[in-house]
Amino acid sequence: MTNNDLLKYLTRVGFIGYGLLHLALAWVAAQIAFGQGGEEGDQSGAFQKLAEQPFGEVLLWFVLICLVALALWQAILAIWGHTDVEGKERVMERVSSGARVVVYAVLAFTAGKVLFGAPSSSAQQQQEAAAGIMAKPAGEWLVGLAGVVVLGFGIGMLWYGLKRKFAKKLHFAGPRGHEAATRAGQIGYAAKGVAFGIVGYLLIEAAVKNDPQKSRGLDAALHTLAGQPYGKFLLLAVALGVVAFAVYCFFQAKYRKVGS
Repeated sequence: MTNNDLLKYLTRVGFIGYGLLHLALAWVAAQIAFGQGGEEGDQSGAFQKLAEQPFGEVLLWFVLICLVALALWQAILAIWGHTDVEGKERVMERVSSGARVVVYAVLAFTAGKVLFGAPSSSAQQQQEAAAGIMAKPAGEWLVGLAGVVVLGFGIGMLWYGLKRKFAKKLHFAGPRGHEAATRAGQIGYAAKGVAFGIVGYLLIEAAVKNDPQKSRGLDAALHTLAGQPYGKFLLLAVALGVVAFAVYCFFQAKYRKVGS
């Protein structure tokens, strides 16, 4: 099942769409850095930016199909895949694949809402959800715990990139492309790790100060970064890092191991 040729092809095309999404997200972040961002600084804002481009509807349909393909691929890996490893490592890989299914599916759902003219504010929904949780007994602790988890995820992603742990999932027939793909992956994962780390920190701060407005996810993280001393340059650095991740996605379309 995991070595189906059609599945492999759809997965490789899927990485192209995922890369386009990150290019749009980087563009939104850059606009925030220059004080021109009208869209939210998260994936929903990135989808709206894609929709505004020439042939935007076709482009958004392409990205949506790519995300569905990636979700399907990870679902198959979660059930039948990762046979190249054993024991606890296989369990962890399958759990990770299951988590990626959720990520890709949520992104596809968000893209679909934009495509069908019913976009919603992801940041606002996150803020309202946090407010609802904090209104309940021990709610602040739950939000704070979520912040710790997201902060840990960001640190883990930073480590994953800097240590080149992603490289074992790439296959190169020769030296061509190896160095460029590795550098793009390092920078890209590091930038995303920093962004998620800020999201986690803001969730913790929201819990401590009982301020749901700080729990607006990536949108809050980018705007918070922009408001710091030299924030424009820091945010532009993150935007360039997200561009690097997009480039890494394009490399994955050719070099990612998609079987087993």
